[in-house]
Amino acid sequence: MKKKFTKKELEYFKKLIIKTKEKITDEIKQISEDTLKKSQKDASGDISGYTYHMADVATDTYDREFSLGLASNERQSLYELDEAIKKIEEGTFGFCEECKSAIAKTRLKAVPFAKFCIKCQQKKEKR
Repeated sequence: MKKKFTKKELEYFKKLIIKTKEKITDEIKQISEDTLKKSQKDASGDISGYTYHMADVATDTYDREFSLGLASNERQSLYELDEAIKKIEEGTFGFCEECKSAIAKTRLKAVPFAKFCIKCQQKKEKR
């Protein structure tokens, strides 16, 4: 494996990753506040004293579960971003984990935590 990035480029990617982590952290915080801190009644927007209709309860439950699923996916992205920072520090950032070739800079700008080059990613998705 030859050195692919200059120190300046690695710093650029590290800043990009940190910025992305901050954005995702804010999104998780927002999802958590919107989903977990509201009661069932607040979430439905119902201000009356009447009981809930079963369909309304099911819809609200689905919405909450969907939001929590999004938060879980975002947490996975945070983990992958942390891994990318570790790779920068170890000097292995930007190389495909499958074929060990360099990952295109344009791909890394779009997906800074990419583990695979386009070719290997496509193969992986076909499996």
